[in-house]
Amino acid sequence: MSSDAPLSHRVPDLGALELLLAVARHGSLGRAAKETGITQPAASSRIRSMERQLGVALVDRSPRGSRLTDAGALVTDWARRIVEAAEAFDAGAQALRDRRDSRLRVAASMTIAEYLLPGWLIALRQARPGTAVSLLAGNSSAVAARLLGGEADLGFVEGLAVPEGLDGVVVAHDRLTVVTAPGHRWARRRGPVAPAEVAATPLILRERGSGTRQVLDSALAAHGGLAEPLLELASTTAVKAAAVSGAGPAVLSELAVAEELASRRLVEIPVEGVRLTRDLRAVWPTGPRPTGPARDLLALTRT
Repeated sequence: MSSDAPLSHRVPDLGALELLLAVARHGSLGRAAKETGITQPAASSRIRSMERQLGVALVDRSPRGSRLTDAGALVTDWARRIVEAAEAFDAGAQALRDRRDSRLRVAASMTIAEYLLPGWLIALRQARPGTAVSLLAGNSSAVAARLLGGEADLGFVEGLAVPEGLDGVVVAHDRLTVVTAPGHRWARRRGPVAPAEVAATPLILRERGSGTRQVLDSALAAHGGLAEPLLELASTTAVKAAAVSGAGPAVLSELAVAEELASRRLVEIPVEGVRLTRDLRAVWPTGPRPTGPARDLLALTRT
């Protein structure tokens, strides 16, 4: 008749079984203790505890050494099979970890993919040279869809909040800036532009679903909302090129336009009374935090 107690309470732990196997090999409790990395008193205590747990004597101790009882010899045979099965289990689990750690699929919104991830991935390569990394760039909505669809292990987004179905953590901060070519009328003003004028002006914008567009829509909602875009483009690089060409004003991350502002190919236009800052987040499907290479990349973004 089987006991109602859980199996874990009726079967000795692996450490105790490995100690019993060592006693069988050496015929000495002292040498078995040394092999398993514990003191002899601790080994004696563990054997006694196992005997109480099983209800039978396992080892006869004498000045000449330690000898297995008949019951001890039988239990040792069972223990050997359990330990071998545990070793096979451990090897299989390690193989799963190795397969997981051999690749990392990252999805990131455009600004993060172009201006922040390259440095993080170089650092990850130094820490994990055996991990192959693939990067899928898209807007924040596309990043969320890839994560929820199981197509990416870790994502990075630029929107106002963590997308539904995901958990996340802030890894950086960013500011959006209104920019124009030097010849634009706004560049000749001495004072800032009012938010309502920005909202009413056709702008060169990223597409709907992008983090940049979400922040801008929210910031200007109280000022009449955005006018129909002059151009609606799917990449930061395309928006920037259109602005440099003089097509019209654009709104971009300060990370994306630092070089153009320094060289005066673009001019920053101050806007009064509106907040254009945003959090940049690492995100993953709701549940446990990332493990393996994804965990390491996440740690690198916080240093």
